[in-house]
Amino acid sequence: MFRQLTDTIFVAPQIGVADVDRAKAMGISVILNNRPDDEESGQTNGAAIEAAARAAGIGYAAVPVTHGGFAPWQLDGMDEALQAASAGKLLAYCRSGTRSTLLWALARARAGESPDTLAATAAAAGYDLTPVRQIMDALAADKG
Repeated sequence: MFRQLTDTIFVAPQIGVADVDRAKAMGISVILNNRPDDEESGQTNGAAIEAAARAAGIGYAAVPVTHGGFAPWQLDGMDEALQAASAGKLLAYCRSGTRSTLLWALARARAGESPDTLAATAAAAGYDLTPVRQIMDALAADKG
């Protein structure tokens, strides 16, 4: 269920409280929730995941992303989560893992990473960055 983007970055569809123990066993040091609460009936809300994460000694952050797109504050939130997990591993989740992957790619492109490399990395994990490719290119060009 957890898909590996890099040695230290994982993405997943909606997780439950029981998944926090698995994350801990994998060395996850921060869980990033990219899903708005109550997006879908029956989803585990962020407060339950946060409580389980904190009880397991895992950091937690919420940067909800709706289907309306991405804003600079959300890229900032991803950057902060990546920084918080710099000594360990980050698990970001949403409904399917796609929004988390797109947000990761946008934040990394803004930091100057190659959009081609990011696209290949995401594709290897089963995700397509085409929906944000033009934005990635523009963000990366601003760094060049």
